Amino acid sequence: MTKTLKGCVLGNQGFVDGTIEFDDDGRIRNVTGSPVDERAARDCGRPLLLPGFIDLHVHGGGGRDIMEGGDAAARVAETHAAHGTTALLATTMTAPMADLEAAFAGLRPTFDARAPRAARVLGVHLEGPYINKNKLGAQPDFARPVSLPELARLNAIAPIRLITLAPEVAGNMDVIGALSEAGYIVQIGHTLGSYEDGVQALARGARGFTHLFNAMTGLHHRAPGIAGAALAHARYAEVIPDLLHVHPGALRVALRAIPCLYCVTDSTAATGMPDGEYSLGRQQVTKCLGGVRLADGTLAGSTLTMDLALRNLVDELGLGLAEASMRLSGHAADYLGLPDRGRLATGAWGDVVVLDRDLKLQDVYVEGESIEFAHVA
Repeated sequence: MTKTLKGCVLGNQGFVDGTIEFDDDGRIRNVTGSPVDERAARDCGRPLLLPGFIDLHVHGGGGRDIMEGGDAAARVAETHAAHGTTALLATTMTAPMADLEAAFAGLRPTFDARAPRAARVLGVHLEGPYINKNKLGAQPDFARPVSLPELARLNAIAPIRLITLAPEVAGNMDVIGALSEAGYIVQIGHTLGSYEDGVQALARGARGFTHLFNAMTGLHHRAPGIAGAALAHARYAEVIPDLLHVHPGALRVALRAIPCLYCVTDSTAATGMPDGEYSLGRQQVTKCLGGVRLADGTLAGSTLTMDLALRNLVDELGLGLAEASMRLSGHAADYLGLPDRGRLATGAWGDVVVLDRDLKLQDVYVEGESIEFAHVA
């Protein structure tokens, strides 16, 4: 029997009041229906069907940290699927090579087979160690320049999709072109670089910026910094819309300046958990009052989930639902070069979030399967 979902579907041309049909392999066979405007879609009382969220910066969740290795990544992917994330990048921390190899070994099985009721792990975001030791943020102090042999060893264990680096660190600027040619996506982050460093890094092949505004030189009218380079020149950048890491006014600036600004959680093991102590790589962090911090008060990732990010964009920042959806799924998919994710269209993976009019999750489909195994006609 063909599996179907009915409701107001956000397709490539806007909302339709209709049906999504899934093939047996988990892809979308067809989307049919009559066009309806966004306000009517929210007010009609029928389920809202949006592309599943794609999160390119996930350190942990549900009490587990990616750097633990073992089955941690599978458990993290389950936690985030329950909040609408259907695909993600497992994000590692700055660490000694032995720690990174252990974490990568734990990640390997998640690429071979997706855990039940879990998001698809698309690859690794290597946030460190190729960052500036004087702009660590919450990263442990194991920063070092890019090592191509080290990268090759890690990539042979599990596929690296994104690499965050500081372009001003000696040697890093010179390897951006080689990294890009090798198929890695280079992002600028954890950096004390100048505006000029950011512009040069983009010219050499860097494509994005890691958690925009955080752990980078800020915008000043006589020293625009890395943030200024992003606002002036970037097509893509990630941002954390928890309204704690970035002020709503700065978010509005970025939304106007960067065409394909996309949202990430930068989530930690504390996500979905009570207040208390958790691990973030080799660091101990504390969840309290809605944030996650080191002992000195430094923000250390977040407890944000993508369903809350959606509500923040729509209810707090005033974005339309279609635009908010693009910034939570479509732009990230395009950034990774994945035409079959981040959209509800024939041939795409059946990754769907089912929402009520208040944008609260009712169900999540990952590759055509409900994580609750319910609501399938």
